[in-house]
Amino acid sequence: MDLKLKIWRQNGPDDKGKFVDYEIKNISTDASFLEMLDILNNELIEKGEEPVAFDHDCREGICGMCSLYINGHPHGPDAATTTCQLHMRRFKDGDTIVVEPWRAKPFPIVKDLIVDRSAFDEIIQAGGYISVNTGGVPDANTIPINKGKADLAMDAAACIGCGACVAACKNASAMLFVSAKVSQFALLPQGRIEAKERVKKMVAKMDELGFGNCTNTYACEAECPKEISVTNIARMNREFFAAKVSS
Repeated sequence: MDLKLKIWRQNGPDDKGKFVDYEIKNISTDASFLEMLDILNNELIEKGEEPVAFDHDCREGICGMCSLYINGHPHGPDAATTTCQLHMRRFKDGDTIVVEPWRAKPFPIVKDLIVDRSAFDEIIQAGGYISVNTGGVPDANTIPINKGKADLAMDAAACIGCGACVAACKNASAMLFVSAKVSQFALLPQGRIEAKERVKKMVAKMDELGFGNCTNTYACEAECPKEISVTNIARMNREFFAAKVSS
C-alpha cells in the first residue's frame, strides 16, 4: 500500500522543529511500523538525505524504547500495543500518518522522534534499594506472600517505563509510572522496610523534575501498552499520605 507520512524533524533540543511530508509506496501490510520507518530511512539514505532518528531496541514489546506518537495516540491506534508491535495492516492504502515524539517538558527532544527519558531513571534511583538479607539463594516459597498481593505486584511490575502515560496526559503527569514502581515493592513484604522513605523520595523527585499533576482523566491507563491500572495511583497516594503522617 502507499502512504503519506508527516514526520516531526528536529535537529536538537534547542532547534525549532517542523513536520516534513514524505510519500512511501508498496508497503506490505505484514510489515511492522518500525520496519516501515526502516524502509523510509533506506530510501532517504539512497537519496543522500538525513534519515529519521527514532528509538528502538528489542522490537518485541518489552523494552519500551519505541516511543512514537502516532495519529494522536502514544504507540498508535491499537490498545495494549507498543509501536514495534503495531503492524501496517492497521492502516489503509492512501492514509496520512502523523508521527511525533513524546511531548513533555521532562522529556526533551534529542533529535527528531527521540526524547530523553532519563527523568524516569532518576525517579527510580531516588527510590533506592531493598535491604533484605537473603543470605544464600532462598527457596521460592521461603517467604509466604498472599497470592492476591503477589498478582497485583506482578501487574505493576509489568510497566516498561516507555512514557506513554506521560505523553497521553494533558498535564504530562508521571503518576501512573511512579505508582507502578511504588506498588510493585509496597505490596510485597520485601519492599515494606523502605516503603515510607521510598514513596516520599520518588514523589519528591517526580515533582522536582517538572512532571504535572494527576487530574484523573484516565488517559494514562487507556494508552498504556501494558494496561497498568490507575488503582496503583490510589495505592501510591495512600502510601504517601501514611508516610507523611507518620514521619
